[in-house]
Amino acid sequence: NNIAVLTKWWNYKHSNSLTSSFFSNRITISSQSRSSSLKSLRCYSMLPVEQVSSPQEQQQQQQQQCEGNLLYSKAYWVTRSIIAWNVDVGDGSCFFYSSKTADLVLGNKGIEGQDVKIKLEPVNGGLPASVVEKFPHIQDYRVLKVPNDVDIKSLLKSQLAVALFNSNGECSDATGLQLPGVLDDLYSYHGPLGAVFSRDTVSLYLWAPTAHAVSACIYGVSSGGIPLETVQLEEVNGVWSVDGPRSWEGCYYVYAVSVFHPSTLKIETCIANDPYARGLSSDGRRTLLINLDCDNLKPEGWEKLADEKPELFAFSDISIYELHIRDFSANDHTVNSDFQGGYLAFTCKDSAGISHLKKLSKAGLTHVHLLPSFQFGGVNDEKDKWKYVDADKLAKLPPDSDEQQAQVAAIQDDDGYNWGYNPVLWGVPKGSYASNPNGSCRSLEFRKMVQSLNRIGLCVVLDVVYNHLHGSGPHDDNSVLDKVVPGYYLRRSTDGSIEHSTCVNNTASEHFMVERLILDDLHCWAVDYKVDGFRFDLMGHIMKSTMVKANNALHSLSKDIHGVDGSKIYIYGEGWDFGEVANNGRGVNASQKNLYETQIGSFNDRIRDAILGGSPFGHPLQQGFVTGLSLQPNGHDHGAETVVDNMLAASLDHIQIGMAANLRDFVLTSYQGEEMKGADILTYGGIPVAYASSPIETINYASAHDNETLFDIISLKTPIKISVDDRCRMNHLATSIVALSQGIPFFHCGDEMLRSKSLDRDSYNSGDWFNRIDFTYESNNWGVGLPPKGKNEKSWPLIKPRLADPSFKPNKGHILAAVENFLNLLRIRYSSPLLRLRTANAIQKRVQFHNTGPSWVPGLIVMSIEDGHEGMPGLPQLDPVYSYIVVAFNACPNEVLFTSPVLQARSLQLHPIQLMSSDELVKKSKYDASNGSFTLPPRTSSVFVETRATD
Repeated sequence: NNIAVLTKWWNYKHSNSLTSSFFSNRITISSQSRSSSLKSLRCYSMLPVEQVSSPQEQQQQQQQQCEGNLLYSKAYWVTRSIIAWNVDVGDGSCFFYSSKTADLVLGNKGIEGQDVKIKLEPVNGGLPASVVEKFPHIQDYRVLKVPNDVDIKSLLKSQLAVALFNSNGECSDATGLQLPGVLDDLYSYHGPLGAVFSRDTVSLYLWAPTAHAVSACIYGVSSGGIPLETVQLEEVNGVWSVDGPRSWEGCYYVYAVSVFHPSTLKIETCIANDPYARGLSSDGRRTLLINLDCDNLKPEGWEKLADEKPELFAFSDISIYELHIRDFSANDHTVNSDFQGGYLAFTCKDSAGISHLKKLSKAGLTHVHLLPSFQFGGVNDEKDKWKYVDADKLAKLPPDSDEQQAQVAAIQDDDGYNWGYNPVLWGVPKGSYASNPNGSCRSLEFRKMVQSLNRIGLCVVLDVVYNHLHGSGPHDDNSVLDKVVPGYYLRRSTDGSIEHSTCVNNTASEHFMVERLILDDLHCWAVDYKVDGFRFDLMGHIMKSTMVKANNALHSLSKDIHGVDGSKIYIYGEGWDFGEVANNGRGVNASQKNLYETQIGSFNDRIRDAILGGSPFGHPLQQGFVTGLSLQPNGHDHGAETVVDNMLAASLDHIQIGMAANLRDFVLTSYQGEEMKGADILTYGGIPVAYASSPIETINYASAHDNETLFDIISLKTPIKISVDDRCRMNHLATSIVALSQGIPFFHCGDEMLRSKSLDRDSYNSGDWFNRIDFTYESNNWGVGLPPKGKNEKSWPLIKPRLADPSFKPNKGHILAAVENFLNLLRIRYSSPLLRLRTANAIQKRVQFHNTGPSWVPGLIVMSIEDGHEGMPGLPQLDPVYSYIVVAFNACPNEVLFTSPVLQARSLQLHPIQLMSSDELVKKSKYDASNGSFTLPPRTSSVFVETRATD
C-alpha cells in the first residue's frame, strides 16, 4: 500500500490531465489485506505538485500536519449521545464530520469535504456502566457528547469522522468511527426478517439501517439471464421491505445495497444474498425463495418425527460420535454412487456405513455430530466442476512417498472436499452434499438424513460456526453480512481493522443484531430441520450471554407449538479463551471457566493432553499417560527422571479430575498427598484443571477432527520398536478412559477402527485420499503417503520412517478387535447408571480414586463408584443390578498387582461383557476379596462389578 501511495504520486506528477483536486489521503485497499496493511500504513494528505520538493522538506511539512488517518476507525459512537475516543482533549476541541457522498478528506487544516460539521463537547466522569459492560476494551476512553438536536439517523448513512484540534486550532488527530453501539441503541429490531410467505404474498425484509437504497432483483433461473423484475424496498426505521406476489416462490433474488463501506471509504453498490436465506442457487450467488413449510419439502412422516426421536432421559446419558458427511460415504461402494458423499447416503439402510452406525446405536451411542453442513466456501456446489486424483495410481506409490500429497495439494481447492469451517450463509444446507444444488433438493435431503439417523436410534448434532465468516468487504463473492451493514457484523480492533483471531473475519455476538441472527438461525435448524443438538466452533469467541439465551430459547421449544421437544436439545462447544476476547476482553465470553453453572458443555482439553501427552501445539513426541510417559520412553528429552515421574503423576491427577466430570469442587488426594479441589489443581500453564459445576458441562475426549487421529498420534508418540498390537491396545485404553468417565464422552469417527490419516495433523483440505474411512474394516488408511506438506513438512523426518515401516500398519484382525472393544465399552457404560451420574453431588459422594498420594503405583488409575441399597440409610439406590463398580486402567507395559484395604471383602467380578469378549488379555483381570488386591493385565481397562443379591 505504500507502493500504491507512491504510484499515485508519480502518476499525478507526470500527468498533465490530472488536477490538484485529484489527490487526497483516501486509498482504496482490499478487505483481505486491510487488517495487515493498516498497521504499517500512515497516510498524510498529498500536496499539489508544485509544492512537492525534497524529501527533507516533505518530511518537515508532514510533521506539521495532522497525524490522523480516515482509513482507521479509532473512535466509537456507542450510544445516540456518546462518542468515545482515546484522546486527550485538554484545552483543544473535537469536531464531528459527515459526508453523504463519502467525500471526506484529510487536508492541511483538518477534515474537508463535509456536509455537516458538529462540535462535540467533552464530558467528565467516564463512560456509562452499560457501555463499559458492552465494550470493556474502551472503558478508559474519553466521552464526547453529541448534541441533542442532531439528526442521527440521517448521519449514520454517511461517511463519518471526528477530528481533534489543539488550543491553537491545529488538527492533531482524525479518524473514522465504529458504529455498532449507536446502531444497537437506535435500531435493535425484533420483527420479521428474510422472506415471509403468506397466502397471497411473499414479503422481503432486510435490516440495513446505514443503507442509502435497497432493491431486489428477482430471477426466474439460478444463474445468468436478466431479472424478471427489479423492485425497490422501502425503509422504516432501518428495516427495508417490499411485498411481492406469491408467484415469486421458487424464484431467486439478490439485493443491491447502496451503502458507505469503511474498507473502501466509498459509497458502494453491494450485490448480496439475503442474510436470512433459506435456499441458494448452485453457485451460491442467488437466494432461493423457498418456503420450508411446504409439504413437498417434508419427507413422509416428517411431522411425526418428534414422537419417533430416540429416548433421552438425561443429558448425562449422551455420548457423541463426530462425523464428516463426505467422509461417511465417499469411499463406501455399498452406497448408491449418486448418493456417495452426500445427505442421501444416510438413507441407504444396508450400506456398510449405516450398518456400522446401527451397531454403535445398539451398543448405546446416542448422538452423531456432523461437521459443518451449512453453506460454506472452499467447495464448489456444482460437482461437474470438481477435480479428482487418480486413486489407483496413488495406491501403487510407496507408503512414505511425497507424491500422493503433491497430487492432492495440486487440486485441493478444486475438489469436493473441505471440513466446512468457512461459513458463507449459516441458515442454508450445503449444496455440494445434495444430489442437485439448485432448487429445494438440499433442504428435502437434509431432512431425510436427520429422519434416517433418528430412526436408527441416533440424535443429530449440527456443528455451527458463528464465530467467523469466510468473506468480508463489498466485492468478495463470499461476503454477505459485511455488504448489508458494513462494519457491524464483524468484530473490529481499536483501529477499526477486522479481528482475525479465529482465523478470519471474527463476528461480534455482543452486537444485538448479530446475536439475534445467531438465535434465529438456531431456531430454524431446531424447528425446520429438527436437529437435536448444536456444537459451537470456537465458542469462547461468542459472548456467554448469547450462549445462555440460545440454551434457554432452544429449551423453550415445545412439541405442541414448534413440533420439537426443545428440552432434549443439548449444546456444547470449544470454550478456548484466546485472541481479543481472552480474559473477558470484549465482555464475559463463553470460555470454559465462564460457563460454570450454565449447563452448557465444553471440551475438556486437560484430559486429552494428559492421556496423550503434551498438547497439539507442543513437541509431537511428548508422551502422556497412555503413550508411555516414564513407563516406556520414546527417546525424546522430557527432562530429568524426577521431572518425568512428576509429569506422569500430575497427568494422573488431571485424568482423575476429568473422570470425575472435571468438577471444580471434586476433592482428590493429589500425587503430593494433599486433598485438593479440582479448581486448585493446576495445569502446566498455571490455570485450574477443573471448571465444571455438573457432569453435562464437561465433554471428555481424546481426539477429534482437529490434529492427528487417535491411532496416528499414538503411533507418533510411542517408541518405534513396540508392536502394532501394543499400539492397538493403547488406542483402546485411551477410548476406554473417555467412555468410562463421568461427564459426556466424545469420540472421533474412526477412533473405534484405528483410523489413520497417514499422520496428517490438519486434514481440513486434504481431500478424500487422506480422509478415507473404510466401514468394511479392510484398511485403516495408514501409510497412504507423507501427509500434505503445508501443515506437516516439519514433522516429515519423524513421519517418514514410521510410514515406511510395514509393522506399523494394522491388519483387518486388529481393526475388528478394536471395533468389538469399542462396542463393549459402550455396552458397559450403558449397563449401569453409576457410569452416567447426573449431578455433581452424586459424583462427589459416590466416586472415589484409590491409587493416589505419594505412594501411588505409576501408570495405574483405580476408580470406584458406590451405590446405595433400597430401604437402607445413606446413598439412594440408582442401579437395580450393580451395587458397586471398580474401573482400573493399567497403562504399564507389564501386569500390575494393586492392593487397597478399602476395596477388601467385596463381591467383585469382572464385568460379564468383558468376560464374554474376544479380548483374552482382559479376561486375565482378577480380584482377591481377602486382601482387596487386583491383578491387572498390561495396557488394559478392567471393569469389576458387584452384583446385587436377588431372590
